[in-house]
Amino acid sequence: MQIPDQYKDLLNSKALAHVATIMPDGSPQVTPVWFSYDGEYICINSAAGRVKDRNMRRDARVAVSITDPKDPYRHFEVRGRVAIITTEGAAEHIDQLARQYTGADKYQGWRPDMQRVIYKISIDKVTING
Repeated sequence: MQIPDQYKDLLNSKALAHVATIMPDGSPQVTPVWFSYDGEYICINSAAGRVKDRNMRRDARVAVSITDPKDPYRHFEVRGRVAIITTEGAAEHIDQLARQYTGADKYQGWRPDMQRVIYKISIDKVTING
C-alpha cells in the first residue's frame, strides 16, 4: 500500500505524526512524534524503555495519523505494523529529525543514558481526508 501522491508533500514537512499503540490492557495510547519516510516505511525515533517503545515491542500493530499543519482538515492515517526495530543509525536519525523540525544540528533532548531506537512502520492501509 502506498501513500497517495497528493499527500506525499506531508512526508517531508514539519507535520507531526500521532502514533497510536496498544497498552497491555488493550487500551490505546497516542503520542505526537517527529517522523521521516524512507520510501517504504514511516520511521519514528524514540528512547528505549518509554511507553510507546514497550507497547510496540509487545504488539507491533500501530496507527499513524499525519495532519497538514496548514490545513487541519487535510490528513491521512496509516494502519500497519512495526516491521523493523533497530538502534543502528538511531542517533543520526534523531539528529536528522531535529534538523528537519527545529533547524538545530543536534537533538537537544539527548542524555548519555538514553538509547535511541528507530521503528520502521509498514503501511498496510491508508485512509485519506481533505
